[in-house]
Amino acid sequence: MAATTSQASLLLQKQLRDLAKHPVDGFSAGLVDDSNVFEWQVTIIGPPDTLYDGGYFNAIMSFPENYPNSPPSVRFTSEMWHPNVYSDGLVCISILHPPGEDPSGYELASERWTPVHTVESIVLSIISMLSSPNDESAANIEAAISFDC
Repeated sequence: MAATTSQASLLLQKQLRDLAKHPVDGFSAGLVDDSNVFEWQVTIIGPPDTLYDGGYFNAIMSFPENYPNSPPSVRFTSEMWHPNVYSDGLVCISILHPPGEDPSGYELASERWTPVHTVESIVLSIISMLSSPNDESAANIEAAISFDC
């Protein structure tokens, strides 16, 4: 397990350096604590022409020791009212679901986590989620109903 952890740590350090060298519009990312590369603080700027336009939303990305073979979890620490965000802030989108077949049959395996995803692709997917909620697979039913109105 130590080899896997060290590979994950090296990959996360590389992704952090890449984001520092080549920032992406719409978000910033850094470590919560410099001694733990497995927990990141992310700030997402609300996409234009959405309910979230101009807002700043903080989230914690927690990476497993076997990253990138398994997905991280992402939890908003800022208040977030959205069909694809549970009431505790946990983000529910396909690419954060474990790889393989969906036991419920809703998602294709190709829509779920694969090791080619990066912090950048995850956050860009979350920004896309803010722009276009998936109310057919809601984590927050009340938010999905209010979005339909």
